Amino acid sequence: MTIKIPTDKEEAKKYVISINPATLEELGKVELMGAQEIENSIKKAEQAFPQWSSLSIQERGKYLLKARDYILKNLDDIASIISKEMGKPRVEAVTAEILLIVDLIDYYVKRAPKLLKDKDIPLHIILLKLMKKSKIVYQPLGVVTIISPWNYPFGIPMSGIIFALLCGNTVLFKPSSEVPLIGKKIEEILVKGAQLPDGVFNLIIARGSTIGTKILEPPVKKVVFTGSTEIGRKIQETCAKNFIPTVLELGGKDPMIVLDDADIEEASSGAVWGAFTNCGQVCASVERVYVHKSIYDKFVEAVVEKVKRLKLGFDTDFNVDIGPMINEAQLMIVEDQVKDAIEKGAKVLVGGKRPPNLKGFFYEPTVLVNVNHNMKVMREETFGPLLPIMAFETEEEAIKLANDTNYGLTASVWSENIDRAIRIAKKIEAGTVVINDHGYTYGLCELPWQGMKESGIARSHSDAGLLEFVYPKHLNIDKSPTFMKHRLWWFPYSKAAYEVAKDFTKFIVKKSIIPKILLKMLFSKNYRKTFIGSK
Repeated sequence: MTIKIPTDKEEAKKYVISINPATLEELGKVELMGAQEIENSIKKAEQAFPQWSSLSIQERGKYLLKARDYILKNLDDIASIISKEMGKPRVEAVTAEILLIVDLIDYYVKRAPKLLKDKDIPLHIILLKLMKKSKIVYQPLGVVTIISPWNYPFGIPMSGIIFALLCGNTVLFKPSSEVPLIGKKIEEILVKGAQLPDGVFNLIIARGSTIGTKILEPPVKKVVFTGSTEIGRKIQETCAKNFIPTVLELGGKDPMIVLDDADIEEASSGAVWGAFTNCGQVCASVERVYVHKSIYDKFVEAVVEKVKRLKLGFDTDFNVDIGPMINEAQLMIVEDQVKDAIEKGAKVLVGGKRPPNLKGFFYEPTVLVNVNHNMKVMREETFGPLLPIMAFETEEEAIKLANDTNYGLTASVWSENIDRAIRIAKKIEAGTVVINDHGYTYGLCELPWQGMKESGIARSHSDAGLLEFVYPKHLNIDKSPTFMKHRLWWFPYSKAAYEVAKDFTKFIVKKSIIPKILLKMLFSKNYRKTFIGSK
């Protein structure tokens, strides 16, 4: 079955049409930008940078605190738009997106001035310490491009935007074409709510064919992209041509390891939430579960019982657990993986189909067993409501299975023995491994979000994520006394210069030879001339 949405072809050329994925009703439309409008936005961002970057961090922070207050004032409206346009329940819109951004602004407006303060670099060589001083000064990059996905259309882009602005950069923001109204809401928050100066924030609503590579080329100084590994690779290739650095948060195929001493009640609840929150459309979803064979049957039974109690539908009365998928294409990926798994011997214990009583892009939360690594559902990113469960016998086998993937975003280990869980977690190839929980850490702004292998490059969130938006320039200052205006490494070279260099090399390790250096400085004119420039 294919769900068809009636569209006006001429209208589609002029606008991005927003569709409610639960009801298939049109929510609104946003006019597409032309090539010249995009170029104008890039120029505005470039022209706004000098003045914006010249403000202190505290002054920029005041604008962002206005944005925070505007979000709090309009929280119900923002949650409703996220729910209607993306499909998730409003509870998730608040807990996984809005709360994160309010907290991030509040926390880093206070923290950034200390974090971005000039930092001295202590020099460990005593003689150089007397002559030189080094420090790191953090400078804004310039124009930053942020390209965001549809699955967390508020929390993901706003995280990058807030960090970029706080550090003194100007922003080009390209939201997913699936969620244009949320993109416009972000613009409203920053332009109307925060009252940012013109050109500091620039919303780009356009199709890829119109944008081309304009927002990935100079004057852009950095590109932040969250999305598929396939698109991330293309962006990386384009940016590399101009040596533009990137922050890439890409796909995942995140494993969950349930050891024989795990609390079955707790672990099964964690698996159900981790697999089906946001209808499974999360890069950090539980996409593979490995359970020790001694508790496998009890664990599966508990999971199936809990999945059967989940409520699927459109959030109108705060009584829905799982909303729709974003579009037909994502639905078909899920259906293809289920079909492939069944053909190769898997069994569906619950779910496995589109619910006949719901109109939109819905798919029942599905539990699969008898799965193996020859199946797509265990190897390819699903991004949908599937939970495949597989048994293992030894810790070594579980670790090997967990690492048998091209991805490495998040993972989890479940055990009553924390030391044991940590030991296993250290062997898992993932940017974040959580003990006795899964996938929630993106909601904590001080924790790093990062991927290994094909799951990404660099970091978002945390102090490390903030530092992605500045250039750590090194300054080195000479403070030599007036009698030491000659440098050891300057011309002219001579036998005396060689002797000084040799003694200095030994001195670095053997501090006890300093009396010999002092004696040579007193009684050797050539040595003294080389060392301090004395005549």
